[in-house]
Amino acid sequence: MTDLKFEQKRSLSRQEAADQLTALADALREGGDAELDLGPGTLGLRIPDDLHSELEVEIGGGEIELEIELKWKTAPARAARSRTETPAEKPKRKNPPAAPPRSATRSGKTGNTKRTAAKSS
Repeated sequence: MTDLKFEQKRSLSRQEAADQLTALADALREGGDAELDLGPGTLGLRIPDDLHSELEVEIGGGEIELEIELKWKTAPARAARSRTETPAEKPKRKNPPAAPPRSATRSGKTGNTKRTAAKSS
């Protein structure tokens, strides 16, 4: 799904094409927020430092087609956590319940309790 698509098709002189490419090159060189004059309007873009490019040339039918495509991400796939934000503290694991205390007699001595381990087959 496309959030926005702008497409412009028009005839240009060689000088107009060069001017358009120069404006694009200047915007790429500066990076950050760039504005491109597209004839009837201005397109504002945020251009990062790293881009992906494709260059395609097709010759056929008495024409040469040159496509220059530049791609970059508009936002990270996942929202990055602010550096000042601290992660939520993980709940501490409760210790397993302690073994039941041995029963004490009135004299204060502990009684012996036998424990048997269950055998598994």
